[in-house]
Amino acid sequence: MAIEVDTKDCTALSDAELGEMADICADGPAGYDVGLLSKQREAWVLITQARDNGKLQGYSFCTLERIGGTPCLLVGLASVKRTARRDGVLKALMADQYRRALLAFPDEDVLVGTKMIDVGGYGAFRGLEDIVPRPGHKASGEERAWGRRLAKRFGAEGRIDDRTFIVSGDGSAAGCLDHEALKPEMVDPDFAAFFDGLKHDRRDFLIAFGWAMAEDLAAGKLGK
Repeated sequence: MAIEVDTKDCTALSDAELGEMADICADGPAGYDVGLLSKQREAWVLITQARDNGKLQGYSFCTLERIGGTPCLLVGLASVKRTARRDGVLKALMADQYRRALLAFPDEDVLVGTKMIDVGGYGAFRGLEDIVPRPGHKASGEERAWGRRLAKRFGAEGRIDDRTFIVSGDGSAAGCLDHEALKPEMVDPDFAAFFDGLKHDRRDFLIAFGWAMAEDLAAGKLGK
């Protein structure tokens, strides 16, 4: 059965849905409880949910906004249930958010930014251009500046190392993109190395971003 995806305003989220969302990430490392999810309902604009046969399989809080005039799709707290279909669930979530980005910013390239705690989060960036950080690439001054801008937008101003893009945590759950690759053995070890410096007890995270090109958004290629 096809994965069913729906995006709506966060204000429309019910308490029952928040409970269901907390349940699906109970077996993951993120530790997202109902209290934290309730705060996300107030902090973000949109919520995308993916269901399989009516059962929730993943969700993603996001917002579409401009930072310094640049169109951005910012993905906040997100979690995908650890099932055999989780890669497809992540693709479906992102595809719907890219569709929204096209409607909000027609004929424009869109910066896509998020926070990650595991290399599996890079799965959300399939099809994007100029991903940062990426293996073999030394971030430019402008890219480092984008890291700082995103850290500020995510409430972590002054805590990012703009060379490694690692943000020092403050001990509280940061609300990252929580996704684990279905086949860890297939993960590029050079990408995985970006997470070696994270101190999980401190709740560190990595900020990453890439560009959704206008022509790819218009063609519906992203998230497929």
